[in-house]
Amino acid sequence: MVNPRGGGQHRGRGGFSAPQRRGIGFYFFTLPYLTCMTDGRVGPQGEEPQRGRVEAQRGRGGNGRGRGRDGTPEVRKLGYKTLEGLLEKEASEVAITLSYSTGLKNLLDDNMMRSDLVQLVCQVLCKAFESRIDRKIVLHLAGIVKDSPFFRNGLPYHVTGMMSDYEQARREQYPQHLSNIISLLSEVLNMFPHSSIQSSVSMSVALLKRTVNQLRASGVDILDNTDEDLERVQGLVDHLQEKSREGTLRSDNYSFLAADEDAPPGEEDFRTMSIYPTIEEFHLDQKPFLRPNIMSQSFPNTRIYLDTHFRLLREDFVRPLREGVRELLSILHSETIDGIPMKKWRFDDIRVYRDTRLILPLCTPTGIAYKVQFNSRLLEFVRWENSKRLLYGSLVCLSMDNFETFLFATVTDRDPKLLKQGQVHLCFSSDSRARLASVQPSDSFLMVETTAYFEAYRYVLEGLKEQNENDVPFQRYIVECNTDVDPPAYLRVEGRSYDLSSIMAEGQEKIPPFNPLTPHAWPDEEKMGLDESQLEALKLALTNELVIIQGPPGTGKTHVGLKIARALLENHEAWSNGCPMLVVCYTNHALDQFLEGIHGFLKEGIVRVGGRSNSETLKPFGLRELTRASNFRKNLPQHLRRAHHEIYTQMEAAQELLKRQSVQLECSLRGVLKEDFLESYISSQHWASLCLQPVSATHTHTHTEALKRFATAVRHAIHKWHCCSPFVCCCDELSATVLLMCVQMQGHQKKKMKQMAKKELRKTSAVSVEEERQIRDVWILSLKDRWRLYRLWVLRYRSYLRSEALASEKEYQDAAERLNEIRRREDLCVLQQARVVGMTTTGAAKYRQALQELQPRLVIVEEAAEVLEAHTITTLSKACQHLILIGDHQQLRPSATVYDLAKNFNLEVSMFERLVGVNFPFVRLNYQHRMRPSIARLLTPHIYETLENHPSVLEYDNVKGLLTNLFFVDHCHFEEEIKDGRSHQNPHEAQFVVALCRYLLLQGYKASQITILTTYTGQLHCLRNLMPSLKFAGVKVHVVDKYQGEENDIIILSLVRSNLQRRVGFLNISNRVCVALSRAKMGLYCIGNMEMLSSVKLWSNILHTLREQGQVGRALTLSCQNHPDKQIHVSCSEDFKGAPEGGCDQPCDYRLDCGHVCTRMCHPYDAEHKKYKCTKDCPKVLCELGHRCTRRCHQECGKCQVRVDKIIPSCKHNQKVPCHQDPETFVCQEPCQKTLPCDHPCKATCGESCSTQCMVKVEMQLKCGHMQEEPCYISRDHKREPNCRSKCGTTLKCGHPCPGTCYGCCQGRLHKACTHKCQQTLVCSHRCREPCVRDCPPCSVRCENRCIHSACMKTCGQPCAPCNEPCEWQCPHHSCTKLCHEPCDRPPCSVPCNNTLPCGHRCIGLCGDPCPNKCRICHKDEVTEIFFGNEDDPDACFIQLEDCKHLFETTGMDQYMNLDEDQDAELDQRAIRLKDCPRCRTPIRRNLRYGTHINRSLAAIEMVKEKINGVPDVSKRKQEVLSLQLRRKEILKKHLPDKFAFLKEKLKTKDLSLQQHWHLENLMTYLESVGKLKAMQEEHMSLLLDKIWPFSSKVVEVLRFLLDPTQRFSDQQIADLERELKRLSYLAELNVRCGMSPIRSSVYSTEIQQLREILEDTLPFSEGLERTVKQMFTDLDTKLPRSGLGITDEERELILKAIGLNKGHWYKCPNGHVYAIGECGGAMQQSKCPECDAAIGGTNHNLIQGNAVATEMDGAEHAAWSDAANLANFDLQNFED
Repeated sequence: MVNPRGGGQHRGRGGFSAPQRRGIGFYFFTLPYLTCMTDGRVGPQGEEPQRGRVEAQRGRGGNGRGRGRDGTPEVRKLGYKTLEGLLEKEASEVAITLSYSTGLKNLLDDNMMRSDLVQLVCQVLCKAFESRIDRKIVLHLAGIVKDSPFFRNGLPYHVTGMMSDYEQARREQYPQHLSNIISLLSEVLNMFPHSSIQSSVSMSVALLKRTVNQLRASGVDILDNTDEDLERVQGLVDHLQEKSREGTLRSDNYSFLAADEDAPPGEEDFRTMSIYPTIEEFHLDQKPFLRPNIMSQSFPNTRIYLDTHFRLLREDFVRPLREGVRELLSILHSETIDGIPMKKWRFDDIRVYRDTRLILPLCTPTGIAYKVQFNSRLLEFVRWENSKRLLYGSLVCLSMDNFETFLFATVTDRDPKLLKQGQVHLCFSSDSRARLASVQPSDSFLMVETTAYFEAYRYVLEGLKEQNENDVPFQRYIVECNTDVDPPAYLRVEGRSYDLSSIMAEGQEKIPPFNPLTPHAWPDEEKMGLDESQLEALKLALTNELVIIQGPPGTGKTHVGLKIARALLENHEAWSNGCPMLVVCYTNHALDQFLEGIHGFLKEGIVRVGGRSNSETLKPFGLRELTRASNFRKNLPQHLRRAHHEIYTQMEAAQELLKRQSVQLECSLRGVLKEDFLESYISSQHWASLCLQPVSATHTHTHTEALKRFATAVRHAIHKWHCCSPFVCCCDELSATVLLMCVQMQGHQKKKMKQMAKKELRKTSAVSVEEERQIRDVWILSLKDRWRLYRLWVLRYRSYLRSEALASEKEYQDAAERLNEIRRREDLCVLQQARVVGMTTTGAAKYRQALQELQPRLVIVEEAAEVLEAHTITTLSKACQHLILIGDHQQLRPSATVYDLAKNFNLEVSMFERLVGVNFPFVRLNYQHRMRPSIARLLTPHIYETLENHPSVLEYDNVKGLLTNLFFVDHCHFEEEIKDGRSHQNPHEAQFVVALCRYLLLQGYKASQITILTTYTGQLHCLRNLMPSLKFAGVKVHVVDKYQGEENDIIILSLVRSNLQRRVGFLNISNRVCVALSRAKMGLYCIGNMEMLSSVKLWSNILHTLREQGQVGRALTLSCQNHPDKQIHVSCSEDFKGAPEGGCDQPCDYRLDCGHVCTRMCHPYDAEHKKYKCTKDCPKVLCELGHRCTRRCHQECGKCQVRVDKIIPSCKHNQKVPCHQDPETFVCQEPCQKTLPCDHPCKATCGESCSTQCMVKVEMQLKCGHMQEEPCYISRDHKREPNCRSKCGTTLKCGHPCPGTCYGCCQGRLHKACTHKCQQTLVCSHRCREPCVRDCPPCSVRCENRCIHSACMKTCGQPCAPCNEPCEWQCPHHSCTKLCHEPCDRPPCSVPCNNTLPCGHRCIGLCGDPCPNKCRICHKDEVTEIFFGNEDDPDACFIQLEDCKHLFETTGMDQYMNLDEDQDAELDQRAIRLKDCPRCRTPIRRNLRYGTHINRSLAAIEMVKEKINGVPDVSKRKQEVLSLQLRRKEILKKHLPDKFAFLKEKLKTKDLSLQQHWHLENLMTYLESVGKLKAMQEEHMSLLLDKIWPFSSKVVEVLRFLLDPTQRFSDQQIADLERELKRLSYLAELNVRCGMSPIRSSVYSTEIQQLREILEDTLPFSEGLERTVKQMFTDLDTKLPRSGLGITDEERELILKAIGLNKGHWYKCPNGHVYAIGECGGAMQQSKCPECDAAIGGTNHNLIQGNAVATEMDGAEHAAWSDAANLANFDLQNFED
């Protein structure tokens, strides 16, 4: 940031005192409104302006502070031994250890390092730079080295000294040492080409040349490659210096690499190409250089091979974005295209988001992300839950200048709820992050998202750039296309053998181990349980180093793959060398399936990488689960644990700093900043001018004095603001200050100033730098120009703050990236312990660096034919010796985004297919085990030339309920295009498919036996919407591409496409057709437009085969299982109604076991009616009396429950007894005739035992003196007195009678909360429903605010979200352009409405308003009833209020609504409330005509709500302060832990109001007081068992009172609490004194008992009683002192003097009674305490447990028996004392 005054240093404050000068900004914006404007210029108080200077640099307007450690312990340098130890470690551990070591930085700060240490440092750093997986950590380490004094000064000095060093031992080490130095310089230069070339690297290289020549001349043998390496570094330095002179070398954002000799002319090396599109690609119409993927021959070399695939893959990702942006730019300035508004134009390759703004940075575990807001109004049609928009990892490009410049970012988090509101989280690329400093909050971007999914490209492209051509395995086959395949290198070892017993067929004899390279040693197909082609595939897989196995549908390629994997795992000694097998699949589903198969025989040692697994079996084996295990971190290497902790600490510190900086940035937008904060950004001339405040030279003395008083008041106010804020004041405070202090201002001036300040703060225009230079005196500027100048100052200030924040963001991002590498290292620790590692191809590219370190020798790629070749390349490491590719290139191929690249450049050809095409040896599995022959016939010969049927597929049953097992339904219903995206749906097909699925379920098939497939995602969502989960639970619904490798008994296929253009889309790709038609085992049913499909050759051939067998037609034939002659032809979903229960339209007529007939229609399921429940009445007779069963037929009858007269034997009473019951067991219900011992009659029944508890009510007197009725048995129980229910009746402080009872109010000590209803009218127009309160809380009624678009669903007291939909108040004469919640910018229309009412008469309303439901003729009396006065005018127009439906004449109603809307009226003269209906007083909330009045009132009401609830930020800070206070309340936490936890949980609640904060603060304070009482009880009252109960019970009462749900801390309740807590504190003190001195308390028992009776009484603790208690305590002070000894200090001193013992001779027993030990003071014998009989003393100078030194007696801290060990007993400086 360049200082406008020059130099860039922050300036100190001037010579004014702070309170005097801080008011300048206030005058700067208010003086135009004062009457004392002149041209005079003086400083404050008439002084001449002075400018002071301070030496310290000042940032953000504050005083500068040094960066000293201020007492923190000094960090030691890394020592020689430590560095030597690092040489024994791996390169990765060395890099990680050094990167977080502060000791290394301290070591490198030393310019004059000794020679041997310099050599060791260079050697260790070279070792660290060898780490290739930890890029960010190595980069961080190189940055530390580059900026160190050692690298800039120490190393050149050391190199110079080597020429004059003649010590032979060191000179012998110089050759290798020189090589290390050159390597070190080369690494730093490569990583930091810009900044390192500016430092001492060039000088060091020049010195090295001289040193090498000098040493060679003196006889030192220099290494052969030293000169070559040095020349290479010198050439690099020369090249970079030339680029620096040209101005093209500007940053360290790339690593320098040598030129590529194979790069095409004019094209840069692919390794230096940006993955992201460049500006030239957006604006220049030139095609990129591309080579096609070579299909029929070998590649010239590996470099061209990698270059080809990199460029093709990059173009596949870049082209949609490039073409989309170009299309967007070509039409950006057009309002309409082909009649379609620009905002609604749809693009094929990109998705456009308008009005995008950066809100704030977020600290996430992976780095800095930004919350971004975009305009979502045009995207209301998007179903974000299912949409492919803004997926995690998607790339977006943001620009605000038509893509002359742009920023790239990826989506880091997508929440559908936030997306609906237009919010998403983005992470910017490293290049884009550097450009964020210039972005302002008001900047609006156009954001475009590419349809190419970036996450699938980025890691593969990065991997290809990093791939060394010498490290690509199997170049002989992949690049050179050699067809002579060798065995794996590990298998060529002599004596190698395999044991295949684990994969033998069941029941076969085991065979001994054999060498797999010996052909005749292999067992035959029968022994292995495989067919011929499967066995051939197994042989090839185990004996060739690169294997291709093609598995057509159903041939068991996964089965064979698992056999291969098991054979290799069982014989892992042959190949593993401690490395795991790597299993790679294209999809997560296929990976789960393959790993579950491995888990069948390998229960441990599997690691599944990636978090998108749906397998419960594999969940414990997920890498994320394994690294989150409780003991995982304990087993990690120490250097990783320390690095993780150090970097995480750095992240937390950076996050905290970033939070503070974000707050400062936010504050700079909220109000007028004090000039102190802007001083550094104001030119010196303007600052001097600003300090000269204008004062009138001609004003009267009165005006001058008034202005002085005003200035003094302003300075005091601003000084108060300065203590807590960088603002002069915010708008409201500015206005309030003027209202209070400016005697010159009138009401309209105050209002005008407030509005002006708000308006100016929202503006963004500022003066230019050139305009600023021309300004001499800021006070002669107009107010408008002052604001523009002020905004320039603020802009500079914000730019400084933004650059500081970006530095913190960079620090956090760097730490996050380094932490990510540490986590990768931790992951690697897990992977190295595994036997099988599974990941997707994208995951393999993401973890490519870990794989290079893991070095798996054996890789199995499942679904290899679906994988782009570039993905396969990045999966392989240099160490790979065995690659097995399993797939089928005639099913799904790799998917490319750009059709041109797929077809014309062969991008969609996998490595699998390419090698097959060049005649590389492969095995094709020939026997399919899945499809019945009629289905398999669709594939052969149309897709596969030959495919044999295994005998097992001939045994399938026919599909039940259908006439054929295979049928294609033809139709001509057109498809529908999905609005968002390129997908399609066909509702006709969807409804037919769902109806067919339901029909098949009714045939008795399980849901798991049926799968519905479709070719488009849009149809998938359509199907799922038609399939409620209750009816179709378990039925799988998938798109075809996601179902490869799967199968099911019955497949229903929806082809979707049907249109006039005859576009078939995906359906012309044979691979996809192959997958779709090969998933079914028993039955395949397809629906589509067959006539349209017949234009495709493949479909024409398939349809020809179907027609031959009669398996295609307009209708599918249903066949009833129960009535085979009944057939139904269905061509649409409605036709299935002919079989409502899955059978036909005949009644079932099945006779049930009960004899009734089944009432259902014909149904094939439950044919035996075992599950059917008959609902007819049960006909059974249950007893001899002929009573029938009253239940349903299917219910169990049970015993006869009819009641009959029977005589009870025991009492002879006649009773109604259930028919089945024996009278002896029946309880007689006649009343008992006996009398109880209390002389009251028994209330029990005859058959029951007489009650022991008489319930007759009798009167009894309670201890409180009240009489009340209680049950007789309670009145006779003197141990348990009932709670008094008498009304309290006390008049509370609020004036209302207490609603509590005598017991509930603790006999008047703790009163219940007042329940008198408030009924005050709130600002929202509702009545307050709370009981008697001091301040009404936020309204709890459901909010009634609503508009034409929506309704607020919150409670009324919560802030309402403003409706941001466009205003609907439109008519032919006027239209509103504002949003719904804003005051309308159009006048009410006065033209009468021309509509005709349903009665035929003309409407009496106005244009643009809803038509009233009343008619001037039909409802004459109602309409013409006089209210405002003009109702009987024949031309009168009316408006009907929507809230209450009352009708009013418009002119009168308009005047009524305009009352109190005078713009000159004072604010405090207008009530903040909604206008209400003049007739019924219903608030007017909905009315377009009066929307302006309503919106203005609602806005004011929202401001009041904010005052009541509190500003969210202030409320949040208050909550944080309360939480901090709670954490500090240790007594509360210790003695009332449950209450502490309750408060802690309450303070976690979001959106607490100010009143709730106040309540919790009171509760916390009083609970702390109770906690102190509990602490006293536990510490000092343990011996007073008989005295403690009254105290404890009263503490419980206080706690119950505090935690009562109705507790509101009213004045009465607070007064009661204060009195009761005072009583308890006195009682606690009395108990403590008695506990301390039990003997004295017994002596003065009379006085103590009197005091105790007062304190333990149940009456309120009045002020008179408190005075009495205080006097009694004063009298007790001499008799029962507060000291813990129970004696006064005078008595203690007399005792010490009389006994005459030194310090340390006094002890106390476990109960606190003091005793003394003579002689040496050490305990040598035991005795009994004379007061409590506790054991005292001890043996061998050791006290008995529980005894201790009585420090309170003589101040000793230790026993006296060991003077040498107890010097602490004496003050050595005053020993004589």
